[in-house]
Formats: sequence, structure tokens, C-alpha cells
Amino acid sequence: MTTRPPGAIGKQAEAAAAALLERGGVRLLERNYRCRFGEIDIIGLDGPLLIFVEVRYRRRRLSAIESVDRHKCRRVLTTSQYYLSRHKHYQTLQCRYDVVAMAGELTAPALEWIKNAFQA
Repeated sequence: MTTRPPGAIGKQAEAAAAALLERGGVRLLERNYRCRFGEIDIIGLDGPLLIFVEVRYRRRRLSAIESVDRHKCRRVLTTSQYYLSRHKHYQTLQCRYDVVAMAGELTAPALEWIKNAFQA
């Protein structure tokens, strides 16, 4: 069994999610945006919408989606508000909060893009 360096699985999952979003027409703006309030995995533009995307990978399908709990939603919302305060040119856009859930082997994961997974 080979071991991966810390964060390697997350980076691989986020790369797969970013590719899915781009194929879906999203223009990526930021990856792994961090501030004192938390982290947002991917920020992009989906047409006229500014989207904040949480990427979750688990071996089992259900646990990826279920792992986005109220606490995580609150952190993403707070971090997105901070992002908007620092990027005033996006403040006029409507925002959407999505989740890309991944399950199975990372070499060929099952991907599910859940648009509007939670709301502000």
C-alpha cells in the first residue's frame, strides 16, 4: 500500500471537481481561498452567478454529501462574505453555494455537482 503526502487526496479531488465545473461552463476565479474565517475550495462564475463550491471526497457516496453539515455551511457563508468584502466588484452578483461530492476510487470517482446545495 502506498501512502500519499498530506493533502494529496484533497488536491486530486479538487482538481477533478475543477475540471467538472469547467466542463459545465464555470470560469474558475480562485482555488483554495483562505482567510481567518475558513476556506472555500473553488470560487467561480457560472454565467451571471458567483459560485462558492465545497468539494467533498469520501469512499462511500452518501458520506460525502452528508459531511457538509450546518457548521461547514456557516463557515463557507462567513468566508464568502469576507471574500465579497475584499472583492467589491463581485458584490452586485447573485451568489450560489454548490457542493461537488465525490465517491469511489480517485482514479475514476463518481462525481455529483449539487447546485444550490445550501443558501445564505
